[in-house]
Amino acid sequence: MSTISGGIFTSHVPGIGNAIAKGLQQDPYWKPFFDGFQPVHRWLDRVKPDVAVVFYNDHGLNFFLDAMPTFAIGAAPEYRHEDEGWGIAFPKPYPGIPELSWQIIEEVVESEFDPVMCQKMLVDHAVAVPFELAWPDAEAFPVKLVPIAINTVQHPLPSPKRCRDLGLAVGRALRAWEGDEKIVVMGTGGLSHQLEGKRAGHLNVDYDKFCMDNLVSDPDALLKHSTLEIVELAGSQGVEILNWIAARAALGDDCREISRNYHIPISNTAAATMLVETREAVSA
Repeated sequence: MSTISGGIFTSHVPGIGNAIAKGLQQDPYWKPFFDGFQPVHRWLDRVKPDVAVVFYNDHGLNFFLDAMPTFAIGAAPEYRHEDEGWGIAFPKPYPGIPELSWQIIEEVVESEFDPVMCQKMLVDHAVAVPFELAWPDAEAFPVKLVPIAINTVQHPLPSPKRCRDLGLAVGRALRAWEGDEKIVVMGTGGLSHQLEGKRAGHLNVDYDKFCMDNLVSDPDALLKHSTLEIVELAGSQGVEILNWIAARAALGDDCREISRNYHIPISNTAAATMLVETREAVSA
């Protein structure tokens, strides 16, 4: 049977991709953030997952404001990154695992969700940057990708509870998968930031620490605020915490925090990284 080994939660700021492309990982501005991935690299080297299920938000690459699904799940044999105008391009392909994608889709639909099913799908910086952070020296990515996009852009947005329930359904599908793969779940985006309007540059350290302090021990605490309240607290892009909420739910109840890192600002964003390990990984 498959094993859900753990979860990686991280920011996906395009500026991080530019820093990687320019080799700025040791630059004083970027080093505190990149150093937070050292425990992640050690954990990945030890666990060696085979599949990455990634909860993220699309930034207009596949879906624009005229056609924005609440949830979309990739079921393609391969995915490619395409630059959205940031001047970064990551050429390595992302191999898919369509059979697992369809099992997830079937469980999600059985759980009364209605995702868009994408047998062709591009991925933007919300997937590409975390993969480059996790496997910086890989000639080819060592994991197969299942991308799950959550709308955090066009209102009305899904509620935190709805995203939690989506994650629970995905977790059920992963535990029912009859393959022997080790699975890492990723939640990308955030934390607090707003890129436009009168509150451009908005950060909320207290809310960010509230999320990080409760993500593992009391994830339902993150459901206390409505989506619009999260926008008020964390900024219009800080609502990407919905991706973290869904990813955390997929891990199940029995897990522990391995490491965390928090650094501000990174390109007007409160950048964070957390590594969580499940009991399944310890006993596997």
